[in-house]
Amino acid sequence: MEKRTSALARILAAIALAGALLVLLVVIASSLGGSDDDTARSRNQHPHKSKPKTKATTYVVKSGDTLVSIAHRTGVPVAHILALNPEVDPQILIAGETLKLR
Repeated sequence: MEKRTSALARILAAIALAGALLVLLVVIASSLGGSDDDTARSRNQHPHKSKPKTKATTYVVKSGDTLVSIAHRTGVPVAHILALNPEVDPQILIAGETLKLR
């Protein structure tokens, strides 16, 4: 009788393991995937082709500003700011300094 209980326990353990794997796969698939509408919508968005956030031609550096924060705030890419301001050290921005944006 002991062998029969052992065989039944092994079968139940295998079924439980398979069920746990199935639940794990469902959770992973739901966290990674989205609906087809979300995927299509995200493909149609072009953040690099969006309208500029500002029409200003210059920006006065404030304390704590970085080129990345200025680019984010103004909508002008960092590379463009650097190209227009070759004398500026991107590692050391001085508060009160005026940067060309256009």
